[in-house]
Amino acid sequence: MSALPAAARLLACAALSWPLTGQAAAHRYRYDTVHSQILFSVDHDGYSRPFGRLHIASGWLRFDPDDWSHAATELDIDLASLDMGDSEWNAAVLQSAFLDAAHQRYAHFASTSVERTDATHGVLHGQLTLRGVNRGVSIPFTFNREARTIFGLHTIAGFSATAMLDRTDFGMTSNLGSIGRRVSLWLEVEAIREQRSPAKETDHAAQ
Repeated sequence: MSALPAAARLLACAALSWPLTGQAAAHRYRYDTVHSQILFSVDHDGYSRPFGRLHIASGWLRFDPDDWSHAATELDIDLASLDMGDSEWNAAVLQSAFLDAAHQRYAHFASTSVERTDATHGVLHGQLTLRGVNRGVSIPFTFNREARTIFGLHTIAGFSATAMLDRTDFGMTSNLGSIGRRVSLWLEVEAIREQRSPAKETDHAAQ
């Protein structure tokens, strides 16, 4: 995998330097990139709403199931992992008119706050950088569970989330007459709790 942009590495390092006073109960996790996926759907000239899939390249999560006040996350999405079910379609969406993956391979998300609405639901607020454009986004999510795996190998935290983006906010203004502006997103993510103490954490988002 290619190295992530320097700006993303610097931002991730800065996040790790945040004071941890009063956050001892918040565990550190790394995203399980195998069991985490992002699905999206967009209107195709009123005929259908085809789906595509993207993968999380790397990232970290700070989370305490009992106290969400110090929760935070940062992750990178590999645009080159795009799967629309057809190689030519993939190539078209990766072109400069749309995802422009050749120039900005990774989309980057960094949280700014987490709003808890009930025992298992909340809204994740943060900044999404896509195609070099940075915009604030809010992502409603469900905390599914935290538990040891069936074989006791890891402790996993799992989340489901949905969001809606306007692609023109990120400079994708091509084919507005035939391709919808609003893109629906579904996120299914799992994160593996790290065993090391916060003082020894490494930056997974920069690897």
